[in-house]
Amino acid sequence: MTTRRPLVAGNWKMNGLERSAVELDKIIAGSRALPGVDLMVCPPATLLARFADLAAGSPVAIGGQDCHAQPAGAFTGDISAEMLEDAGATAVIVGHSERRQYHGETDVAVRAKAVAAARAGLLAIVCVGETRAEREAGRALAVVGAQVDGSVPDHGSFVIAYEPIWAIGTGLTPTPGDVAEMHGHIRARLSARFGAAGQGGRILYGGSVKPANAKELLTVANVDGALVGGASLVAAEFLAIASVYR
Repeated sequence: MTTRRPLVAGNWKMNGLERSAVELDKIIAGSRALPGVDLMVCPPATLLARFADLAAGSPVAIGGQDCHAQPAGAFTGDISAEMLEDAGATAVIVGHSERRQYHGETDVAVRAKAVAAARAGLLAIVCVGETRAEREAGRALAVVGAQVDGSVPDHGSFVIAYEPIWAIGTGLTPTPGDVAEMHGHIRARLSARFGAAGQGGRILYGGSVKPANAKELLTVANVDGALVGGASLVAAEFLAIASVYR
């Protein structure tokens, strides 16, 4: 039986200024009471190096929110995986639905970024998820399965984050049964492709995760943690979610 260590990661999105470091300090302080879970904060790029310095030597890892597929070049405004690693990141989110929606990122592009993460020695948090229309049409499993197949690289360290798009920031959440079905489906895809290694890969749930629903969602079979959005901006809420694994 594979024992997968849970991961709770906070995606701060386009939020946070220098004064937001006080919340990271609180997360670091609280992390020491949660030895059974990996904790990560993914701040905006402007705060990444500062947060990495603050978190150095603590149980809290720092990650980026996106990276370019190339290591360097004439790509104004972009950040490479190597730059993230140089700034102190140990992971990077790729393929978030907001990147797919607002920046037109395809599975091919997401896979290239995941490959870049591996090249730089970063953990890739590969996001997948269906729209409400796709779920109502009965296509959720097919859509997410295709995203897993197309976005996950053949090599490198990665985590899957299943985030139903219709649940992100809306307050809506799928039922535990829906989550169990989808995570089981993702697990089966990973196992079919990677064998025993697919059983060891972590699959996170994301989408309106809050302290009030964390236990119900994060104790479902094949749920190995969470990718938390808005609630991760407040240390007390983020730590309350992670305390499911106390």
